Amino acid sequence: MEMPRDTFQDVSDEALLVLYANGEASAARALTLRLTPKVFGHAFRVLGDRAEAEDVAQEALIRLWKQATDWRQGEAKVTTWLYRVVANLCTDRLRKSRGVALDAIPEPEDDKETPAQALQQKSRQAALQSALQELPDRQRQAVLLRHIEGLSNPEIAEIMDIGVEAVESLTARGKRALAKILAGRKEELGYSDD
Repeated sequence: MEMPRDTFQDVSDEALLVLYANGEASAARALTLRLTPKVFGHAFRVLGDRAEAEDVAQEALIRLWKQATDWRQGEAKVTTWLYRVVANLCTDRLRKSRGVALDAIPEPEDDKETPAQALQQKSRQAALQSALQELPDRQRQAVLLRHIEGLSNPEIAEIMDIGVEAVESLTARGKRALAKILAGRKEELGYSDD
């Protein structure tokens, strides 16, 4: 015997599900009318696509009806269970829609140095170290602090206990001397004249 539809207004979602599981079809209709706007709205807000949201809402409610006979009252609210199902279905659809064919993904760039590049870098470092050793001590120290350690001229002036102008002079003379020492080795070290 079906109960009149008006009598379901004060009946909880859980009770309606149990009534449906016991054969009360009008309870399913009442629960569907109550829950569909909620699950559709949630799916639409997540997916942003009306047709997809309708499919998700329909699939979620079908899963609810299949669960009805095994429903254990008091463990979870129907809406909590249903929202979880909707969230999972939406996540699955979003993953599928973001999927890209494997062939469409470019090969990642290999940032690792090639053996030839590593050897060239090692040669450059050795040449620089050798050239630095030819500089007068104070020029070498000023150049290293400025261009290798990255310190500012005022910081270098404080470290070396000299004026900022003296630091500028030492670094400029040191860079010129390094350029002169290394000038004959440009090609060997892989630098072009461009």
